[in-house]
Amino acid sequence: MQRARPRQRVIRVADPDAGHRSKPGAEPVTPVRREGIPLGRIAGVPVVLAYSWFVIAAFTVIVYGPVLAKNNPMLGVSAYIVAFAYAVLLLISVLVHELAHALTAKIYGWPTQKIVLNLWGGHTQFESFTASPGRSLLVALAGPAANFVLAGAAWLVLGTNSLGSVAEILTNIFMWANFLIGVFNVLPGLPLDGGRLVESIVWKATGSQAKGTVAAGWGGRIIVLAIVYWFLLRPFLAGDRPDFSLLMITILVAGFLWMGASASIQQGTLRGRLPLVSAATLSTPAAGLPATGTVRDALRAGAAGTKSVVVCGPDGRPQGVVDPDALASVPGAAADTTPVTAISFPLAAGAYVPEWSEGQELLQFLSQVEGRHYAVVDHNGTVTGLLTQDAVLAAITGKRQRHDRHPQGQNR
Repeated sequence: MQRARPRQRVIRVADPDAGHRSKPGAEPVTPVRREGIPLGRIAGVPVVLAYSWFVIAAFTVIVYGPVLAKNNPMLGVSAYIVAFAYAVLLLISVLVHELAHALTAKIYGWPTQKIVLNLWGGHTQFESFTASPGRSLLVALAGPAANFVLAGAAWLVLGTNSLGSVAEILTNIFMWANFLIGVFNVLPGLPLDGGRLVESIVWKATGSQAKGTVAAGWGGRIIVLAIVYWFLLRPFLAGDRPDFSLLMITILVAGFLWMGASASIQQGTLRGRLPLVSAATLSTPAAGLPATGTVRDALRAGAAGTKSVVVCGPDGRPQGVVDPDALASVPGAAADTTPVTAISFPLAAGAYVPEWSEGQELLQFLSQVEGRHYAVVDHNGTVTGLLTQDAVLAAITGKRQRHDRHPQGQNR
């Protein structure tokens, strides 16, 4: 299966002194936990074997080893070695599947970040790219197609050569494994590759990838229900007791598919709401005030109809926000002598965005900035609004925005 990352660009925000600049403030590099064992590169694509793969390998040996030993008594204890070889062949089949995704994507200039082989098979993670219904479908179906080719090659080997017992067993396993992987992955629902067919059809018909993703996610949920009915409910209604290993495999596969389908529905829903994420429309009116200003200046700005006051440093960059509660608590006699910085809470470094920023670009930038408040500036670097994280979350989730009476606590 493939995992795609949406096209992303870093927002550049207005700077009154230096025109435009990328994300301000240098952030310390956080060590990334290793997710597995690096296996090197194939066709320039890094391949990682996740530690979770050893779980499915052990499961394969424990479950399939006794079956091999029973059906092939001459194998003896070596049946468990053959079972482990079966797990390795599955790993190779999944690797070829993911490589097919990566190499097909390379034709369209989609850079592949890495291939990860794990408990659930594997996934191909892409970097930034621009997709279309047709290209997305071809990249998705390249994986199952590669498995069908491997299954066909194994079938030819079985039919034209006389193999030894172990080699014949493994070749037969390899053939059926690739055939089943191919068939399973073309089922029409996400997170399976066949879900891209549903997504592309709806995408092409409606012009909305988000609607296609949601439809394909529901297709995935229907597949889960069909699997549960066929392998669990149907035998139960017929009075049969399902095999324990089949029961466990069905539960694991159904759980994995249900989570993937649900994530696809959520992703599509959020993507459909991206046009609503706009700094200009989600921000409240605000005025900029120099850090040398006083509480009286902030009161004048409020009297002029401005809901928020942003404190700017000597370089003109936003550095804080006036706390309304603190502003109201200052006695009138002290308004002319109390500095505005005394009643404001600090903004995170670089927490300001251009008023024209929107969609995925805005979300990508905000995810890299600490704090929950962001000043909005125009082309001249003048403060025009104040954007809150709650307003952005309300826009992309459809949930009502909460009103925080003590915003200063959110930026500490």
